[in-house]
Amino acid sequence: MKNTFIISIIAFVALSTSCSEYNKVVKSEDYERKLSFANEYYQRGSSPKIKHEGKKNQKEVINSNVLLRSVTLYEQIYQRMPKTSEGELSYFRIGKAYYLSDDYYMAGYYLGMFGQRFPYSVKAEESLFLSAMCSVNNSPQAPLDQTETELAINDLQQFIDKYPSSTFIDSCNTIIDGLRSKLERKAFNDVALYDKTNRYGAAVSSATTFLDDYPMSTFKEEVYFVLVENSYLLAKNSVESKKTSRIKETIERYNTFVTLFPTSEKVRTLKVYHDDLSQEQ
Repeated sequence: MKNTFIISIIAFVALSTSCSEYNKVVKSEDYERKLSFANEYYQRGSSPKIKHEGKKNQKEVINSNVLLRSVTLYEQIYQRMPKTSEGELSYFRIGKAYYLSDDYYMAGYYLGMFGQRFPYSVKAEESLFLSAMCSVNNSPQAPLDQTETELAINDLQQFIDKYPSSTFIDSCNTIIDGLRSKLERKAFNDVALYDKTNRYGAAVSSATTFLDDYPMSTFKEEVYFVLVENSYLLAKNSVESKKTSRIKETIERYNTFVTLFPTSEKVRTLKVYHDDLSQEQ
């Protein structure tokens, strides 16, 4: 107990001294010292530590507080000498520090702007890749709005177009495939929701769009079933002026379903719809 108390006191004193030194450097005009401290904080903060969670589980964690100290100093350095190599390094590490701290919106801004401010930098490729990865990390789960996912795909594609020989290309393609699968899942969820809530017109429209956008989808049979079933229900509930054309569309969709999925268990259900509509032609 006594040893623990002593260790705590030593740690507190060390932390207080460190904070005091840091505050002095922040307020000083010694930019060489600022850079030295910034680099030290950046290296300390970006070096992952092992955090133990229980007896078996452990994970690497980043010290965001230390990293953000480096950001403050790097910002001062960049503002003072934006056209220098020190300014270039500072600007890149501001973005990288935010990235490592999981602040992907701030990181995306700095890393995205880096290539414009330093187009000939050796860090330009890495910064553009990390900027795209910020968009990837901002991509939400499939049930949510996927605007960020579409942006991420676009950003990764821009990186591929600009650096086709990059060592990051394979990673980009793999990530893009995953993001497209998420968009596919979101589109399928929308179809299923319209079907579940008996919104026949919306279900038909969303199913048609899905099949156009994802012709090789593993959900194809299920979506096509939704299309035919809701097309049937829409036809049955139509006003007379639209009923004839909708019956014809439904029968055509049924015939296509049977051609595509002749052994499907759903054919029997859809045939009932087909026979019912055939009597109304």
